[in-house]
Amino acid sequence: MKKVFTIIITLYAVVVSAQVAIEKSQVDGDGLLDFPANTTKGILLPIVETLPSDASSGTLLMDKNDKTLKMNVESTWIPLSDEGSVTGVVFNTNGEIPGQNRVIMGSDATSAPGVLVLESADKALILPKIAAPHTSVKNPYPGMICYDTVSKSMAVFDGLKWSYWK
Repeated sequence: MKKVFTIIITLYAVVVSAQVAIEKSQVDGDGLLDFPANTTKGILLPIVETLPSDASSGTLLMDKNDKTLKMNVESTWIPLSDEGSVTGVVFNTNGEIPGQNRVIMGSDATSAPGVLVLESADKALILPKIAAPHTSVKNPYPGMICYDTVSKSMAVFDGLKWSYWK
């Protein structure tokens, strides 16, 4: 949790419209967040007990209650993994840091709720690139998301298995 708090503070200190290099000294990609090549670390999606009613379309999260990865599409939560497929998974139970701890990148302000909001007319989120995450990431957490450079697809770990989307 301390590491997450440190990342949030670091991101908050950066100008909101700037690109940010994660775990490297300078940005060399075109995305708002720029990750190193050949990493074995992905982005961890938030794990929530209550689905937000005001979520923007495109919001991704892990639902702790039915243990599924979900995406918000026009105010409807669409499951992206099979319900109950991760029944034996233990999710993080650390509490949230209280207050308005959120980072907005790509815009000076936003009406979209979220801890990390990426909003830009000409830049997108470029996921961390990992070669074969199912074999190279030794201890993935539920909700980990990355780009698999071998299968050339988005990979999401639901706590039990990796799912791949092209």
